[in-house]
Amino acid sequence: MRSIVLALLALLPALAAADDLSAAPGPGLAPGLTPVGAEQGANKDGTIPAWTGGHARSGKLSGEFPHDAQIDGDKPLFVITHDNYSRYADHLSEGHKELLRRFPDYKLNVYPTHRTVSYPDFIYKATAANAAGCKLLGSDEPDGCKQGFPFPQPKSGAEVIWNHKLKWRGEAVVRFNNQFIAQPDGSYQQTKILEKVKFYYATTKNPVTLKNGEGEFLRYLSQTLSPARLAGTFILLQDKAGLGDSGRAAWLYTPGLKRLRRAPTVQYDNPYEGTDGNQFYDQVDMFNGALDRYNWKLVGKKEFYLPYNSNRIAGNTVKFRDLIRPHHINQELPRYELHRYWVVEATVKPSANHTFKLRRFYVDEDSWNVEAVDCYDNKDQLYKFQEGHLVTTPSVQAATTVPEVIYDLASGRYIVTAAFNEDQPYDLAVTPSDDEFTPGAVQKLTNK
Repeated sequence: MRSIVLALLALLPALAAADDLSAAPGPGLAPGLTPVGAEQGANKDGTIPAWTGGHARSGKLSGEFPHDAQIDGDKPLFVITHDNYSRYADHLSEGHKELLRRFPDYKLNVYPTHRTVSYPDFIYKATAANAAGCKLLGSDEPDGCKQGFPFPQPKSGAEVIWNHKLKWRGEAVVRFNNQFIAQPDGSYQQTKILEKVKFYYATTKNPVTLKNGEGEFLRYLSQTLSPARLAGTFILLQDKAGLGDSGRAAWLYTPGLKRLRRAPTVQYDNPYEGTDGNQFYDQVDMFNGALDRYNWKLVGKKEFYLPYNSNRIAGNTVKFRDLIRPHHINQELPRYELHRYWVVEATVKPSANHTFKLRRFYVDEDSWNVEAVDCYDNKDQLYKFQEGHLVTTPSVQAATTVPEVIYDLASGRYIVTAAFNEDQPYDLAVTPSDDEFTPGAVQKLTNK
C-alpha cells in the first residue's frame, strides 16, 4: 500500500506557466464586469469592495497550505449567533438559518471582505471568446466551449453550474481527502482517501473543445487507504459532456468483490462508497455529474455571508480532532465574508427521481465555485445542507472549497470531507499520463 501512495506522490513536477494577470474584460463581456463575468465594482454601501485583480500568482506548486498573512491577521467585524441571526436573515442561506435556529452554540464569525480570487490570463482570454460563441444544448451538452469559463454572462441556472464544473484548477492534482462522519454526540469515524485528477478542458496542454455536446473534461481516480474494512477500494471516472454512459464512464473495485467492474451507479444520489449514506456521488465537489434529472432556474444574484478566505480551517495548524464538535463543526475555525452569489434552484423533473426534490445553489461570482447548497426532500423539508469553505491557490491562480461539510438535518449527523490538515497539501506539480486513468492501470494497482 505504501508503494502505491509513494508512486502517486512522486510523479514528475511540471506545469506550464500562465501569463500575467489581466484585469480587462475581453470583447465578449459587457462593460463593468471582471474577466470572468463578476461585477467589478463595489456594492452600494462598500461592504463588498471592488475587484482589483485578486491574488497575483505566487508560491510553489506543491507543499503549501492556504495562507495569507494580511487576511489571516484580520479580526471579526461581528458575530452572527442563535440570538441575533434574524437581524441578518436576508443575507443568510436557509441552511445557515436552520443551524443557527437549532443550536445555541452555533455562530458565524464575520470578517472584512477580500476579493482575492484571480485566474491566469489564458483563462480570461478563453472566457471572453466563450462569451461570444459558447452555448448549451439541453442540460448537459456544451457546444463551442474551450478552456475558459463557458458562460461568464449566464442566462440559465444550468449555465452557472457548468461554470462550476469546468473551472480552472491547474493541470492535474494529487491530494489526500480525509472524511469524518460525526455523530450528534461528537464521536466520529475517519476515512482516508488518496485522489488523483487530470483536467482536459481548463488546461494549457491541448485543451479539449466541447463541441456538439461532446468532449472529455476530466479523469479521476481515488484509492481508499483506511480504515481497514474499506482499504483498497478504487473508483475511476472519465467525465465527458453528454448524458448517461456518454457523459460518465465509471469503474469501481471493492476488496469484497475482488474485481474491477463498470459502475453506472457512480453518480446522482447513489451513496458514495464508505460514507454510510452521508454523501451522494453528486455532492462531491459540492456538485458534479449530469444535470438532466432537474429543471434549472437562475434566480438571480444576491449578497450572502458564506465561508471565504477560510485559510485557518484548511491549514496545518488545525488538527483533525479540532474540526469535530457535537452537532456541527468547530465554528471558531471558519471565516465568513459578505460576497455576491448567483442563486440557482434545481427542481427534480416529474419524469425523474432524486432524493432531493429541490436544491438551491449559492455560486460565488468571482470564482464560480458552489459554496453552499440547501437540499430539500420530497416533503419539501430542508433535509441536508452543504457548506464549502473557499480558499485560493495562488500557485496556479485558482480557488476551491476545502473542507466541505454536509449536515443531515434529519438524523443530526454530519460529514466533513476533503480535509488534509495533517497530511501533505495539494500536489499541483504532478503530470500523470492518460494511461493512469484506465481500467487496466487500476487493475494493476489492485494486484499490488
